[in-house]
Amino acid sequence: MKQKFTTITSTCVPLPIENVDTDQIIPARFLKATSREGFGENLFRDWRYSADGHPNPDFVLNDPTYSGCILVAGKNFGSGSSREHAAWAIADYGFRVVVSSFFADIHKNNELNNFVLPVVVSEKFLAELFTSINADPKAEVKVDLAEQTITNISTGNSEKFDINPYKKLCLSEGLDDIDYLLSKRDDIESWETRHQ
Repeated sequence: MKQKFTTITSTCVPLPIENVDTDQIIPARFLKATSREGFGENLFRDWRYSADGHPNPDFVLNDPTYSGCILVAGKNFGSGSSREHAAWAIADYGFRVVVSSFFADIHKNNELNNFVLPVVVSEKFLAELFTSINADPKAEVKVDLAEQTITNISTGNSEKFDINPYKKLCLSEGLDDIDYLLSKRDDIESWETRHQ
């Protein structure tokens, strides 16, 4: 069972780059591992570090000005290959929410399967978030899963977001697919008994 997702209020890490693909999120050379742990250190590896392994001071994850468990990304996040390792890296780094105006479908589902909430907002709201974060790196955003709302606390503006009801249940209860099935064991056994 994972940590239950309820309401998250956090500062944000801005990544105002469009068309970020999964190879940029986690380069292919890091896909050999089969465990989900340790991928966070290579999140956005080729942007975070130079070829000789030194941190790039101009990349946002290396800028101590920005922090938080919400990544605010540009339009069309997670395109390219379907590698689940990209979602592993995002989750392992510590992000609980990724906000964008558009996600690639497979990556969006991979995030949900790894207890990261992808929040789709309008392009206008996304631009407003970037403006607020740039004006004040301590600006906070509130994400309420139960109400399916995201609020820019700096402006008070909110938007509703969509989520699959089953995935909403899994996130709110901290259940992956196996945990969910196990939680229904009594119901399944009862059904099997009645239909023998």
